[in-house]
Amino acid sequence: MRSVNTEIALTHILTRKRQTIVASLGVSIGIAIYICLNTLIIGTNRYSDNAIFKTTPHIRVYKEDDISKPLSKDTSGKKGTIVIVNPKIANISKNLINPGKLLHDIKNQPEVTAAAPMVTANIFYNNGKSQLTGVGWGINIIEGDAMFDIQSTMVVGDLRTLLNTPNGIIIGVGIADKLNIKLNDNISVISSVGVIKLMKVVGFFKSSNAVTDKSKSYMNLATAQQLLQEGPNYVTDIYVKIKDPEAAAQYATVLSKLTGYTTEDWKAANELFVAGKKIRAVMFLFISWAILLVAAFGIYNILNMTVSQKLNDIAILKANGFSGKDVVKIFVMEAMVMGIIGTCIGFLLSTIIVTLLSRIYIGADIGYFPIQFEFSVSMTGVGVGLLVTFFAGYIPAHKASKVDPVAIFRK
Repeated sequence: MRSVNTEIALTHILTRKRQTIVASLGVSIGIAIYICLNTLIIGTNRYSDNAIFKTTPHIRVYKEDDISKPLSKDTSGKKGTIVIVNPKIANISKNLINPGKLLHDIKNQPEVTAAAPMVTANIFYNNGKSQLTGVGWGINIIEGDAMFDIQSTMVVGDLRTLLNTPNGIIIGVGIADKLNIKLNDNISVISSVGVIKLMKVVGFFKSSNAVTDKSKSYMNLATAQQLLQEGPNYVTDIYVKIKDPEAAAQYATVLSKLTGYTTEDWKAANELFVAGKKIRAVMFLFISWAILLVAAFGIYNILNMTVSQKLNDIAILKANGFSGKDVVKIFVMEAMVMGIIGTCIGFLLSTIIVTLLSRIYIGADIGYFPIQFEFSVSMTGVGVGLLVTFFAGYIPAHKASKVDPVAIFRK
């Protein structure tokens, strides 16, 4: 059985249907946009992160370049000749010492899900008289696939073919187009140290970056070592993938202490990209909150106007024994009914919008619009909508509870 307070609140709502509908629609639009924008942020960030992680490891372990120190003679005020040498990068090998043990130690860490030794070589791709500069990634292709999901970028060929082809190479589609190369063609590869190898093209890949597709290739680790005239223990980098990419900065410090080498997390390597994510998040959050506040002001104005118009009714209620708390409950209840109706409509509306957007084909490397239903975002939107509605109703309700019935009757 409904209480008297509920009956009064429902009477106010039903006798002012148009205002109730307008306020509820304001909340529904605010909730729908809040959910859609925040869902879009997550979807966009997820896509951009996946694109970054196809070429960038969570953590990179490498040997930092050594700088030669200037030579100077401290004369301490005495006569003498000061010798100054311009500091330059020392000509020291970037090879990691005992890479097998380093890789074993890294893989045994609880947060590490994949780790792969790497050798990169600056090379020239040649097909007849055509030549193109680029970079070859020497890697165990299976470990590389676990790290970068290379298979998802393959458009022609199979990754495992590279394992059975010692002189095999997988090139970007941009290289193939520039040099007019087809699957199973042979191309000549020249390294920066002058080593020439005839290699068989066993596959093409297409990433989300046209520059990468026109320069990058994958080859076996041993092939890259041979191109640089190095032995089987020559490894310049170890790429690491961990469970939580957001914790890469903290975990990079752990791996640096473990290995004794320099580490770089993916955020430090892509500062501009990270800054762009933060800008998008702040911008979308500001817009969604602004729309919610506009909807809240709509409810506030309606209830504030209702309080002004029903001062006599409020005075009669208080004269008949209703307390200030009862008056607050009545008007807050009205606000919450509008908020619940608006929130339910907004939730359904956002679900429909997200579903429709997710079926829009954009093309290129993106495919379909990078958005999908996020339950946590929807529940947060519902909670935020109800919270904003509550405060929008509480302020005029508190004002109504302070009405002095004697002063109203005197007027």
